[in-house]
Parts: sequence; structure tokens; C-alpha cells
Amino acid sequence: MSLIMSLMMFFSNMKPAEALPSLIQKGKASFYSKKFNGRKTAYGERVSSEALAGAHRHLPLNTLVEVTNLDNQRSVIVRINDRGPFAKGRVIDLTHAAAHALGMVSKGIANVSLRVVGKGRPITLTPSAFDTPIAYQPMLEPVL
Repeated sequence: MSLIMSLMMFFSNMKPAEALPSLIQKGKASFYSKKFNGRKTAYGERVSSEALAGAHRHLPLNTLVEVTNLDNQRSVIVRINDRGPFAKGRVIDLTHAAAHALGMVSKGIANVSLRVVGKGRPITLTPSAFDTPIAYQPMLEPVL
């Protein structure tokens, strides 16, 4: 019984991953197919191939992670806004823009290291102008 209590006290004092900057993980990265564009992420956002974002199984949502391609040493900072990848042996799924920045688009998969660098800006999940049908969006006039 005392062993169980000791273990509970030990693990209750551990800080979550979001409080551990420079946490490093190595593994394989892949990137989202274009068919996922526009689908909702676990964070409630829409997948955009132009965003620097990614999916991780365990890191808290909205965590900023530096992803480094170990083959060419190119790095990019992405914000975790989804859960996954669900393919065995992969540690992160990236958007097309992040994969392009790492130079991994032609291969599809890359050996990477992940380093937590901080917490991203909070977002609001209120409707935006992009969720409004085009007919109801205000017309923008060019500034001369």
C-alpha cells in the first residue's frame, strides 16, 4: 500500500509536457494528403495546407514544436493543432507547407527530431469571416 501511495505522490508532482520546453523526440514524419484540406482538426480549426501546423499523439494542443529534418538539417516551427499520426512508427504529421519547408515533399517521409519550444497563441472558436458564405461577406474596396 505504501508503494502505491509513493508512486501516486511521485507522479502527481510531475509537470505536463507543455511545461517542459526542449523536450526532444525522434522518429518519422509524414504530411497530410491534400484530401484533408478543409476538414476540422482536434482543435476545431480547419486543415490548411498553407499553415505551419502538425498532429501529435500526446503533446498538448497549441504547443509549438521545432521539427528538424535529420537528413538535411532544415527546421521549421509548427503548432500542434491535431491528433495523430495513426500510422505505426510515425511521430508527427505535418501540413504541406511545413513538409515543403523541411524539404521532404518528394520523399513523403523524413527522419525528424522534435523539440518543444513553447505554447502557441490561444485562438477563439467563434465564427470568422471565412466561415460566412461569400454572399454575406462585406465587399472590400482597393485603397488607392
